[in-house]
Amino acid sequence: MAANREFLFRRLHSLLGVIPVGVFLIQHLVVNHFATRGAEAFNKAAGFMEHLPFRYFLEIFVIFLPILYHAIYGIYIAITAKNNTKNYGFFRNWMFYIQRVTGIITLIFIVWHVWETRVAAQLGQEVNYEMMSENLANPWMLIFYLVGVISTIFHFSNGLWSFCVSWGITVSPKSQRINTYVTLGIFVALTIVGVRAIFAFV
Repeated sequence: MAANREFLFRRLHSLLGVIPVGVFLIQHLVVNHFATRGAEAFNKAAGFMEHLPFRYFLEIFVIFLPILYHAIYGIYIAITAKNNTKNYGFFRNWMFYIQRVTGIITLIFIVWHVWETRVAAQLGQEVNYEMMSENLANPWMLIFYLVGVISTIFHFSNGLWSFCVSWGITVSPKSQRINTYVTLGIFVALTIVGVRAIFAFV
């Protein structure tokens, strides 16, 4: 019974990491990428997201609660995981280990980013291009954002590989090998989008 429950918890953890959290990550990166077109373009895109119908409902039930479950259960997985990188230096073992490390980094980054944007907005701070530009003018904050965004994208991309395996989409070694290249391509593409967006604020 306990094994079945853990199986379902892990399935839900995997699913929420892709839908809706992964979808939200891509959408967030796309909105931020409007900064490459200038302050006006970014502020317009961000303003559109701010005025979506049922925004608070969507934020709570489609973003925050799924992220909260994924984070809490992800910490449990990271603590109980048995990493074999010292004894078995295979590629997937390292991906398994890095997935856990980037999960912790991603959690720290998300908590800070939510505090700096959503909470600040509730306290009256205007979240716009100028605010982000001021924050990223600090070299340490720029490094923090670069590490945080790249870690988040890696965690999603590599997690997408695990999702396909655990949900029976890629079963054979060949399909898993192909999916490795696909998810690596997704990581590279999204990293370019994310890093370009960050430097657009600098």
